[in-house]
Amino acid sequence: PYATFTSPEIASVGLYEDDLKAKNIAFRVFEKHFKDNDRAIADDATDGWVRFRVDAKTDKILGASIVGVGAGNMISEVTLAMQSSTGLGSLANVIHPYPTTAEVLRQSGDLYNKTKL
Repeated sequence: PYATFTSPEIASVGLYEDDLKAKNIAFRVFEKHFKDNDRAIADDATDGWVRFRVDAKTDKILGASIVGVGAGNMISEVTLAMQSSTGLGSLANVIHPYPTTAEVLRQSGDLYNKTKL
């Protein structure tokens, strides 16, 4: 993983969309924006998003990028998920304190799980 402590912060781990396309790996993208996050709204820091790139047939996380306040801190949770083979759908079960911007990670898991309904 890496983080760039600019304004806004930028963090990423794993493969990018261009990498996946170059390797002919089928994938899906799930994106959640901070403008929909209660903590980001309260802090007036709604610019940014989290974007997950997952295997097209499973919820295996192939890569993720975060842009926004706290991105450098949040990317560690995604890195741990990838290292432990925790899929995006399982991130929906991780309880985060409310309200925190890290909830966008759990909410991204919710987005994935809704595709299974």
